[in-house]
Amino acid sequence: MKIIGLIPCRLNSKRLPGKALLEIDGLPIIVHTAKRALLSKSLNEVYVCTDSKEIINICKKNNIKTIKTSSKFNNGTERIASVANKFNCKLIVDIQGDEPLINPNYIDQVVKFHIKNKNKPDIIIPTIEIPYDSNKSIVKVVHSKSNRILYLTRANVPYRFKSVITSVKKHLSVISFTPYALKKYAKLKETFLESVEGVELLRAIENDFKVYTVPLKGDSFSIDLKEDYTRALIYMQTDKFRKKY
Repeated sequence: MKIIGLIPCRLNSKRLPGKALLEIDGLPIIVHTAKRALLSKSLNEVYVCTDSKEIINICKKNNIKTIKTSSKFNNGTERIASVANKFNCKLIVDIQGDEPLINPNYIDQVVKFHIKNKNKPDIIIPTIEIPYDSNKSIVKVVHSKSNRILYLTRANVPYRFKSVITSVKKHLSVISFTPYALKKYAKLKETFLESVEGVELLRAIENDFKVYTVPLKGDSFSIDLKEDYTRALIYMQTDKFRKKY
């Protein structure tokens, strides 16, 4: 059965309006993200899911498949869940549309971990280690010994009460779902902790989905602010995957 990559994308970003179409090295951010997802060895098909005609048009010019969605969603997970019924597949991988430097190998590692995991997870959220005092907007992950996720938060956790730690685990924006989990998520209302933290996958944890993590090595960042865009312009100049598309 197929593995499908879905990239939720909207044009009206609150913090950096129109960021999906901002150019880096001659291509819009959304095109970089899709082209890099297509470099994954695990994905059979990749689609950008959006309500924006401008994004659809730019994707078509760059030979990227799209699915037109409604604009009435609270988050990207709801957006891709709305089209999950279109596919007969084993897994659906959510690749966030604002990660133009995403490593395609991350996608392969997440898919492999999900398929081979004996606990039969509903969702896999990978992590990488970052400095303890990183930006508070970054979502951190707390998990058990079996890698089952206990909590997602923007706070610095664990709290340094008895001993000092120098790093925390960051939520990476490549998330694999079983189709059933996505469809179930779409039927659920926003939960309390989700509304407080502004972390959409807390909805899954609060409703007892089996959510696991796999630790990855490397670096990754989303473009949320102008400073992130400036950073991406610099990093792309020496990026090893750029020459492949």
